[in-house]
Amino acid sequence: MAVHRLQQFGNNAPLSLQASQTRLPGEIVAQRNIARLALASAAVVVTLAGHAAAQSARDYIYIVGSSTVYPFATVVAERFGRSTDFRTPKVESTGSGGGLKLFCDGVGVDYPDIANSSRAIKQSEVDTCKANGVDEIIEVKIGYDGIVVASSIKAPPADLSRRDIFLALAKQVPGAEEGSLVDNPYRTWKDVNPALPATRIEVLGPPPTSGTRDAFVELAMEGGCAEIPWIAALDKSDRDRFRAICHTVREDGAFVEAGENDNLIVQKLEANPQAFGIFGFSFLDQNTEKVRGAAIDGVEPTFDAIADGDYPISRPLYFYAKKAHVDVIPGLRNYLREFTSERAWGEDGYLSERGLIPMPDEERRAVAKDVRELNPLTAAR
Repeated sequence: MAVHRLQQFGNNAPLSLQASQTRLPGEIVAQRNIARLALASAAVVVTLAGHAAAQSARDYIYIVGSSTVYPFATVVAERFGRSTDFRTPKVESTGSGGGLKLFCDGVGVDYPDIANSSRAIKQSEVDTCKANGVDEIIEVKIGYDGIVVASSIKAPPADLSRRDIFLALAKQVPGAEEGSLVDNPYRTWKDVNPALPATRIEVLGPPPTSGTRDAFVELAMEGGCAEIPWIAALDKSDRDRFRAICHTVREDGAFVEAGENDNLIVQKLEANPQAFGIFGFSFLDQNTEKVRGAAIDGVEPTFDAIADGDYPISRPLYFYAKKAHVDVIPGLRNYLREFTSERAWGEDGYLSERGLIPMPDEERRAVAKDVRELNPLTAAR
């Protein structure tokens, strides 16, 4: 193992010997004996340090990140633990942003090996990683997922447009005069669109650290925002203002941050059939007896509609691994290969049974090749 890896993944015990510059003849033998003793002691210390390093090294894979990718990573981890001689990886749901922050904090056993993400890593995050010594990041795109706006199965089916979603959830909306904005005055869905019911707007969703939140505001809210001509024109003339208008969510109680726990959102939807909740299609697919997804722009959130690109709120899913940890953390290389195997992420793989939308064959082959060769990310998307 290289010296720099020893420093990151174990402990070193420095030694210091000091000898007198001036020695009397009778002291020479004593000094030689002291030197021999010091060398013997050094050997013992180095041996003990080696044992300490071995004991402090992690013998399992540590994964953090997206609550959307969490169920897929958990399934792979459990199968990996059962079918190999390696320990089952530890997987934590921290949200995409929170997971990438932990991932980028450094290299070594104290830091995660993998960060799951429901969005691509940002250039600012790549820069933070690099500043902390995380130089080579392996990006693994694993498939696609839809973002659903779901309600209790006890509620009537809903059909929302992206424009409806923007007007219901934006902090500011267009005023009476073109080019003007007012604080969102809408209290019911009927206020937003006369064709919708007069029920109070209440949407439970993820916090700003969530990749699902990032994707939702970009795909759903920005998509609806861009249908308003004068705001759409800002996309070219004033991109910052365009994003501020389209991406800023109201804070008056109509949108409720429900954390990273999708199970909690489902429980609240069961308790309040008039509310909506935002989470990934894969979670909807596992809870069809409790919740249903609203049609968006007339398209139902189904496996085929997302795979074909017809459903308008869909996004790719990723995880990121540290090349420096491969072959240092036991089983990491094998885990990467298991996740990118056809039995896992293929069209008939066990992850598709959990709701992951597979990539086309050619794209899967290309990503799997990059993983086998440990090709690092060259730039953020």
